[in-house]
Amino acid sequence: MFPIRYLMAIMGSIGLAIIYGFKVNVSVAIVAMVNHTAVKLSTVHKLETENATKIIAVNECYQDGSKASKAIIEDGPFVWNEPLQGLILSAYFWGYMVSLLPGGRMSELLSAKWVMNVSVLLNVIASVLSPVAAQTHYSVFIVMRFIQGIGGGVTFPAMHVMIAKWAPPNERSVIASIVYAGTALGTVISILLTGLLAANLEWVWIFYIEGALCLIWCTAWWLMIADSPEEQTRFISQDEKNYIMESLGQNKNNSEHKVRLPVPWGEVLRSKPFMAILIAHFCSNFGWYMLLIELPTFMNQILKFDMSSNAGLSSMPFLCMWFFTMVLSKILAVMQDKELITVTVSRKIGTLFSSAVPMICLIGVSYVGCNRSLAVALMTIGVTCIGGMYCGFLANHIDIAPNFAGTLVAITNCVATIPGFVVPIFVGKLTHGNQTIEAWRIIFFVTVALYIVEMVVYTIFGSGKEQPWNKPKTHDEEASDQTLPLRND
Repeated sequence: MFPIRYLMAIMGSIGLAIIYGFKVNVSVAIVAMVNHTAVKLSTVHKLETENATKIIAVNECYQDGSKASKAIIEDGPFVWNEPLQGLILSAYFWGYMVSLLPGGRMSELLSAKWVMNVSVLLNVIASVLSPVAAQTHYSVFIVMRFIQGIGGGVTFPAMHVMIAKWAPPNERSVIASIVYAGTALGTVISILLTGLLAANLEWVWIFYIEGALCLIWCTAWWLMIADSPEEQTRFISQDEKNYIMESLGQNKNNSEHKVRLPVPWGEVLRSKPFMAILIAHFCSNFGWYMLLIELPTFMNQILKFDMSSNAGLSSMPFLCMWFFTMVLSKILAVMQDKELITVTVSRKIGTLFSSAVPMICLIGVSYVGCNRSLAVALMTIGVTCIGGMYCGFLANHIDIAPNFAGTLVAITNCVATIPGFVVPIFVGKLTHGNQTIEAWRIIFFVTVALYIVEMVVYTIFGSGKEQPWNKPKTHDEEASDQTLPLRND
């Protein structure tokens, strides 16, 4: 019988794929929604009326890589300039940040399964309403993105709690990587599907079709998966149930894992291993979101790929990332089983892959000019290796404190979401009327600097050991300690 813990991982992976699909689809859809010609004319007129001394820089590439003064860009109905596009793309992350901490505690105290299910349903509803919202006013469309962000924000905490309850410690890297690799798979599918729909149908069908398809997952997750092995009644064998519970130090007569432990906030915030994860998560996400959100725009505006090519080439790095994540997590798990490396070393190797390689690739992309083949190759390698974060610092939350995995990832993800709304606005400001490789070089070098910080901090302070504060005393235990009679020796 197929192990139910891996079925949970695969279903969770698909769920995250759906959420990440909704996260990135507007990054591709907005290329088809915006009237780029009108935006450029509006920008030129504004600069002229302000008697600006600068002119709009032109640095566009033909299909053969040569410089050009014009390129054909398909236009949509909305005259949204670059700063407004940045605001629209960043709205998702405001909602994402709002729901992180509540989602983490709800997952730990109530039901991670249902937190995950409701998050996908919110995204489906907002997706179906998005076309009407965009046609009404861009502010209403921003509200839909905010609602989708609320749904997206609770998913990582919910899945961290599911992994903590379902994954035996020696399988944690592989199961976590299967689950979180769904983010890369969802990116691939969403970019491809969104690009194809935008190129062949009206842009509104992007939101209708993708929203409707995701209802299938909601039904399957509800019927097939439970919050923990102990509560699972379908598909699971008693042997597997016993194996998981015993490996996690649980049994039928041990209800310790059901006690609602208070979060030891002071110890958490003073913990060097936890702060190393938080800093690594923030720095890594700046690069991750920059590529995730802005890669389609870079491909379209600088390298001048048409909509169909843009979709295929933008998704290719994330497909490679999915394969790389699976392979690296398995190799590190085997090395841990053979005691060739510790959990700490394993996490640092994964994190180093996710930062050092993208850093080198971004430096290369900054200087390739209109060499589109080399730019795509470097982008693909860089995004591929970002997958190391799933078996690196992201899985590390569960290592240091499995009892608070949902809350810990909510805290770090809350801080790491700041780049989600900073990056689109930052890129929009720098590239407004200035879509040049020089402008993008500034963006890339800011990202490089943050990758260096990530590598230094996590290499020095990261740890895979369970921390003492993972099992704080409950109020009952503290009261019991205080009432113990003193011995007179």
